Amino acid sequence: MDTKFDFGHESGERIVYVRPVDVSELPEEVQAQAGGLRKLYAVHDANGERLALVKDRAQAFILARQNDLAPVNVH
Repeated sequence: MDTKFDFGHESGERIVYVRPVDVSELPEEVQAQAGGLRKLYAVHDANGERLALVKDRAQAFILARQNDLAPVNVH
């Protein structure tokens, strides 16, 4: 696809990216708090900074929307 898509930056919409993260890739102190989960979902800003870790994708989207952010799924 060569079609450009307008993500709404001019409208003030703030996009965040939601992606799955293997708990084994996280620091040990975070792994200890994961409660036996193997996968968490990270919410990242446009610069790639991790803003939050949550237990499931739906919760990540809810968290983003509650903070006036527009979540986008990343594979």
